[in-house]
Amino acid sequence: MRIAVHAFEGMSLFHLASTLLVFGEVTRLGLAQDWTCRIWTADGAPVRAAEGGVFDEVRGPEWAARADLVVLPSWPGDLPEPGEDLRHVVLSAHRRGGTIAGLCLGAFPLAATGLLDGRSATTHWLHAESLTSRYPKVQVMANALYVDHGDVLTSAGTAAALDACLHIVRKKIGVEAASSIARRAVIAPHRDGDQAQYVDRPVPAYKPEGVGATVEWALTNLDQLLSVRDLAAHAHMSVRNFSRRFAEATGTTPARWVLLQRLDEARRLLETTPWSMERIARTCGFASAVTFRQNRHPVLDHADGVPRAICRVGMVGAGSGCGR
Repeated sequence: MRIAVHAFEGMSLFHLASTLLVFGEVTRLGLAQDWTCRIWTADGAPVRAAEGGVFDEVRGPEWAARADLVVLPSWPGDLPEPGEDLRHVVLSAHRRGGTIAGLCLGAFPLAATGLLDGRSATTHWLHAESLTSRYPKVQVMANALYVDHGDVLTSAGTAAALDACLHIVRKKIGVEAASSIARRAVIAPHRDGDQAQYVDRPVPAYKPEGVGATVEWALTNLDQLLSVRDLAAHAHMSVRNFSRRFAEATGTTPARWVLLQRLDEARRLLETTPWSMERIARTCGFASAVTFRQNRHPVLDHADGVPRAICRVGMVGAGSGCGR
């Protein structure tokens, strides 16, 4: 797989490094064969990052146009229109069946090509209104971490690029590979694409008692009912207090969190074991294989305008089994 990561003069080193970290680890850990990740520039010339580092081992637009994945990890803060050369690279790679990813402000040059017309997309929340006003045909999801339509992907700002790149690795070579990279980088192995970009209150660290202990307990008991009442009882809290504390700590509801953990574990078992669908469903806490199939699809029909990275999740009441 040929990955072309775009760089420009004066770009933030973090935006470039976060993308290279995730995709570079695939090669360093031997997780896939023929996996090549290279920086490319508009003229094939070296570029200097805002922090002063110089990148001189770069490729030109001709190499990028033949890539399987073209990544635009950022864009200048004054949001200029992309030149014809960049448009040509993006559209040529897309016509060949490649995937195009616009991370953070990289959504702007991607939108300028027309590939986001009529589709949902995201960008850094500070610039969501600008994306909406400049490209009215794009359906901007200002709170999403990343939005994946299969052939085109956009992500929110800065650190969300790590989540988007891990999502790409997960799709291309599997959950185990993405988890291995996340462990090495000491980052969350999976944050759902429609999780909010930020939580209004600071996210507190987990503590041995209360929410943190209950999270650890739930992860080792996914085959159990795990209703919100069960979780609250384990934490020795009322349902209302537990739900509030849980949302403060994780940015989501207990029911949604449990369902996503069940789906992640089921995905891992599907990839790594010969188990039947029925056994995997019950191991992960679904009442039956039928219930699992009703909840398991992370890819919805994007012809209806629903992004492919948004999981099918039913919100569950406080007295019910989460995701069952």
